[in-house]
Amino acid sequence: MKRLHYLVIKSFLGPLILTFFLVIFILLMQFLWKYIDDLVGKGLENKVLAEFLLYSVASMVPMALPLAVLLASLMTFGNLAENLELLAFKTSGVSLNRIMAPLIYVVVVITIAAFVFANYVMPVSNLKLQSLLYDIRRQRPELQIQPGVFDNTMDGYSIRIGDQDTKTKLLKDIWIYDHTDKAGNVHVTVADSGFMKMSSDEKHLVLTLYNGHSYVELQKTKKRNEPKSYPHRRDKFAKQEMLIELTGFGLNRTDQSLWKNSFSMMNLGQLKHFEDSLDNDIGKLQLSVNDMVKNSTIKKEKRNIYKHLPAASAVTEKDTSLADTSLAVSPEPVIHKLNVDTIYNDLTTIQKRRAVSQAINLARTNKSFIATNANNAGYKIKRLRRYQIEKHRKFTLSLSCLIFFFIGAPLGAIIRKGGLGVPVIVSVLFFLVWYMISITGEKFVREDMVAPFAGMWIASSILIPLGIFLTYKAAMDSVILNIDSYFVFLKRAKEAIRKRFQQ
Repeated sequence: MKRLHYLVIKSFLGPLILTFFLVIFILLMQFLWKYIDDLVGKGLENKVLAEFLLYSVASMVPMALPLAVLLASLMTFGNLAENLELLAFKTSGVSLNRIMAPLIYVVVVITIAAFVFANYVMPVSNLKLQSLLYDIRRQRPELQIQPGVFDNTMDGYSIRIGDQDTKTKLLKDIWIYDHTDKAGNVHVTVADSGFMKMSSDEKHLVLTLYNGHSYVELQKTKKRNEPKSYPHRRDKFAKQEMLIELTGFGLNRTDQSLWKNSFSMMNLGQLKHFEDSLDNDIGKLQLSVNDMVKNSTIKKEKRNIYKHLPAASAVTEKDTSLADTSLAVSPEPVIHKLNVDTIYNDLTTIQKRRAVSQAINLARTNKSFIATNANNAGYKIKRLRRYQIEKHRKFTLSLSCLIFFFIGAPLGAIIRKGGLGVPVIVSVLFFLVWYMISITGEKFVREDMVAPFAGMWIASSILIPLGIFLTYKAAMDSVILNIDSYFVFLKRAKEAIRKRFQQ
């Protein structure tokens, strides 16, 4: 039995490693395609690019592992079934469950490792990746001047070119304004043509200009009673080289603590802390709204209205309306039953207007207060849902490795096709279904349509019964997904139809 376990584990680990790196490569290409515009033309060092790729790969591991387990289990048991090895095991009295047993332990270890990675490594990699991507986006690219537009990329200089030859890189009709003295447009250089290139250390810009002239206004202190003059200097040249220092073109690192409160940069303990804090804040907002409404309506002093009532309209115990105790005079509480319509009709015209105006102002104040707190509570609820989604995601992504194994292993035994053909198609289809259901559930949670637990676990709750069903069918040697059986069925149906028409 140990040899059997060793054979099965060896047959599984090879495809697992192969498919894992294949999935990582595909996800990485998709990721780079998404951010290709932020990386091209920035003059990034190889060290920075390697760091960016490392953090990117680390953030993709929890997503790549489930698909790799699904594909590897399909390939392993598909190969065993296709080569009749699975049949030989079963004829020897070894059931499918015993064949799957060693791989179950392996996948459980992978599931635990995936959870540990998602809880401790992935938040750090996401933090570093977000910080590095922000720095790359802010980095000033190598100078690329567009024709007909003044470029102010370099501090202290404004450059404009009329046209550029794409083949020879020759610049035509060059205008350069030197603002390093911060005195305005007092130093201008105009050239018929020229070339532009970076220095070897990428710290200076070298401009080679041909057939031009420069104009410099000289600052002269005007004396009293002296006629106004405009001293300047004009120089002509056939060839001139300008060396412009480039500042701010390096990669400046930003403090990573700016993103440490983001939901994707936290482990379970930190997510739980922020979840509890947001729950308390939302509860306080709800209590403040309730207290505001109660204090402005139920608990509001009503003597302002009662003191204007005439003596003849004194309330008796036989009236049937609202109950209020604010008119109690004696030590013992007395219940007075009031009729709102009678009270309002007994008021004078001025008092009626005053009461209506006060009621409208009170309603507007409450409406504004409720709307403000509702917007604040809505924002906090959205943040709370993101933290809750990330907390559940750490469990669902890890557990999906085990779920996909119980789907892929019996499917491979039923389909009986190995290699990268049918297993790849089936794996991608199952993974897409799981991914779409997960994204839909996550969207419902973000929009506060369903509870976080229900939305994030809906995909797993659908696939777990499917895995149990497929495992049962594979253990019972069902041909429900055997393609050959469907071909045989179609062939028999065709023969039956042909005989029917021949009669």
